[in-house]
Amino acid sequence: QVQLVESGGDLVQPGGSLRLSCAASGFTLDYYDIGWFRQAPGKEREGVSCISSSDGTSYYFDSAKGRFTISRDNAKNTAYLQMNSLKPEDTAVYYCAANMRCGWKNAIPVVSTLWGQGTQVTVSS
Repeated sequence: QVQLVESGGDLVQPGGSLRLSCAASGFTLDYYDIGWFRQAPGKEREGVSCISSSDGTSYYFDSAKGRFTISRDNAKNTAYLQMNSLKPEDTAVYYCAANMRCGWKNAIPVVSTLWGQGTQVTVSS
């Protein structure tokens, strides 16, 4: 089976940190662009960060810049999103994805993009 499974979401206080994991099974994750997206209630899903399989370049979009770090561990076939200095506006369901258009401006899903089920991140005092 080809799957992505997210984990690591939690309730944290503002200023705290979380590390989200995205475990791939049924395929080799590092062959594809990897991305993290999020969706808050009443808002559209937006790209947070992605890493290109072409050259390994990582991209961060708007609010993620300077606070989040995307990475991958080929041995574990797992991608990560390290989130620091969390803000209440970071509250959302976070999704990992494989295979997309990953570039400097945004991460754009394509027809064959594979999605995880999402993990809830809540930032509140």
